[in-house]
Amino acid sequence: MDASSAAREQRLGMVMVAAAAMLFASKGIFGKLLYQRGVGFEVLVTVRALLAMPLFGWMAFRGTGAQRADATPPIRARAFFAAVVAGIVCYYVGALVDFWALMLIDASIERVLLFSYPAMVVLISSLIERRAPEGRVVAAMAVTYAGIFFAMGGIDLAELKANLFGASLVLVAALTTAIYFLIGERYTHELGSTRFAAIGMSSSAAMLALHFVVFRSFDEFRTLQAYDWLLLVILGTVCMFIPGLLQAEGMRRAGAQRASIASTIGPPTTIFLAALFLHERLNGWQLLGSAMIVASVLVLSGAVGGTGLRFSWFARSKRPNSGASGDEPREP
Repeated sequence: MDASSAAREQRLGMVMVAAAAMLFASKGIFGKLLYQRGVGFEVLVTVRALLAMPLFGWMAFRGTGAQRADATPPIRARAFFAAVVAGIVCYYVGALVDFWALMLIDASIERVLLFSYPAMVVLISSLIERRAPEGRVVAAMAVTYAGIFFAMGGIDLAELKANLFGASLVLVAALTTAIYFLIGERYTHELGSTRFAAIGMSSSAAMLALHFVVFRSFDEFRTLQAYDWLLLVILGTVCMFIPGLLQAEGMRRAGAQRASIASTIGPPTTIFLAALFLHERLNGWQLLGSAMIVASVLVLSGAVGGTGLRFSWFARSKRPNSGASGDEPREP
């Protein structure tokens, strides 16, 4: 491939990643619209998972039919179990607390706080490896957590108090995303990133169905109107599955660092959409905090300033028999 063709591929990849980030960013808008119609967050999360699960399964296993059975390496029980645990942590626990938080705080604040998970990954990795991160990474992490404080309301104590519980739920969801990344970093080379996601989605969907049997009732589904189902289908496909495809293909074409730049369009997109459709308005401190979190993520992903920190899951390339061509979404 010549230089001009490579440049076109990279530009197309960045457009794909940016489009994926904007579709992911619209999740909170549709969630809020469903809440206004009386749909509970547990119904929302369960239906979304059940709709998305077969699509992710198709994406993960779409190439296996053309392969001979003996050409696909067997899946170790340990790797399968790790994907199950990661899925339950991120797509069951994380999704429930994230959409619960959406009932309590603005969609724009939720998106910005969820975007803080890279700092958690760095912190947990440093603790596990017993290795201090470099100075610039420490500074970026400090900026992230300062940004979280400002995004929650900063020195406006009334705003801070109003957002405290909901924001804490989102940070729990961000932690589950970080845990998913860390487990996935170890096992996606064996399962393939999309297959890893499909196993995780399936396990979380099973857990959500069990959750509904124990704590709720499937009779609640009968109260859903046609418009509710339309919004739920959009959440499961347009806001979850389609951006997953775009992100995987975009990262393959553009590379890790360019993709990380393109993905930062997500939080500003949510802020814009929330202002347009939900009439949300962030104050100056919250806008400052949002900008600080986005800037720190750019540094943590190695997109700013030369070498930086480059996450290994961003650097993964296609591996033989992996069943994947890139990264997959980790949206609770």
